[in-house]
Amino acid sequence: MAGACGMDEESSARRALVEACRTMTSLGINQGTAGNISLRWGNRMLISPSAIPYDEMMPDMVASMPLDDDSGGWEGPCKPSTEWRFHHGILCSRPEVGAVLHAHPVFCTALAMARRSIPPCHYMITCFGGDDIRCAPYATFGTAELADLALSALEGRKACLLANHGMVVCGTDLRQALWLGVELETLARQYWHSLQIGGPVLLSPRELAETRARFQGYGLQEKQKP
Repeated sequence: MAGACGMDEESSARRALVEACRTMTSLGINQGTAGNISLRWGNRMLISPSAIPYDEMMPDMVASMPLDDDSGGWEGPCKPSTEWRFHHGILCSRPEVGAVLHAHPVFCTALAMARRSIPPCHYMITCFGGDDIRCAPYATFGTAELADLALSALEGRKACLLANHGMVVCGTDLRQALWLGVELETLARQYWHSLQIGGPVLLSPRELAETRARFQGYGLQEKQKP
């Protein structure tokens, strides 16, 4: 019975991951087969499969990979996303992270194509753990080099841009990762529009510190139990 219960829980997690992939598209932060999502599952990583349209993706297509092995082996009928390396690296090095979302939203990607970080132009930037959103230097997709650069750009942060590529966000769970993904694309869009009229006036370190203090406990709320 315990084994059946565990299988049911993993099936639910797989369904939630597939639904999160589809939600990325409906929220406007991803297109086509681009992007990928991973979820911590015990000592393993569940990750969306490579090059499967989200409307055709099924829970049993989600790949399972061990977190204690970086050789790239997986279980399942479909190979994992080509970006499994940075998903794996983030989940291994950041125990507080439960889900990782990577996408190519228009405004984040436009800034990444210009290799621009997002400065402290809006107080919501503090939701991501720092005073800016860094843009990692360019590396070919799917490589160990890209994974290392992404991990470096994410140090002390919940999000980064990837030069000429897209963005990555890290959440405690799928729900928070999706929320952060939407907030990051919103921030990128606001920054881009501000650049069209001369650029933003940046928040000072004092203003950011005040915002950070007021933001203690702010964010996506958990549902309250009755």
